[in-house]
Amino acid sequence: MRMSLTARAALSLTLGLATAGLGMTVPANAAPAPEATGTIAGYTGKSAEAQATRAFFEAVLDSVAEKRAANPKSAAAVTVVYDASRAPSFASQIARSTQIWNSSVTNVRLQAGSNADFTYREGNDPRGSYASTDGHGRGYIFLDYRQNQIYNSTRVTSHETGHVLGLPDNYPGPCSELMSGGGPGTSCTNPNPNAAERARVDRLWINGLNAAMDKALEKAAR
Repeated sequence: MRMSLTARAALSLTLGLATAGLGMTVPANAAPAPEATGTIAGYTGKSAEAQATRAFFEAVLDSVAEKRAANPKSAAAVTVVYDASRAPSFASQIARSTQIWNSSVTNVRLQAGSNADFTYREGNDPRGSYASTDGHGRGYIFLDYRQNQIYNSTRVTSHETGHVLGLPDNYPGPCSELMSGGGPGTSCTNPNPNAAERARVDRLWINGLNAAMDKALEKAAR
């Protein structure tokens, strides 16, 4: 999503640790990994994760409010546009992830298109896959080749997309919880958010509407 956010949002949320040295085959035309800004949360979680998660959640809420403020009278779902052209190897996983999220929540809708709010990228990175935003209207999801050969690729993609929609990691969670990421192990193939995750995304995006209305009322009172 387009993150026109404050500097407090400069962070990255990841699905995984390095998967180097596991004997996986990497495409010969693998693109070099882009640089990620901000804090990288490890695959099994770190002490800094809670703070990063809170900043990310607040940043997404600010962005939702900004989108809503553009049309405060509309209660329709916010459309978030993505560009997957830089991750052609994962076209089917991205399409499936989009379908999963669009059928799971009602207050936000993902749509492929130009002038994208966020992009998907692919390549090699020892940190694995992650979602990144610099807090200045730019964001992307990076999909790591090796990790996507070890873990279920659609789950990886759906998990990272969940970050873009505002969900934090919860590595100790069960396989039925999408944002538990790789915590349940490589045998977990579930790509779907559970009821609590679906509800949280919907609450976040409807709260964005409420925040936008508050902003509109503040402007009108001046």
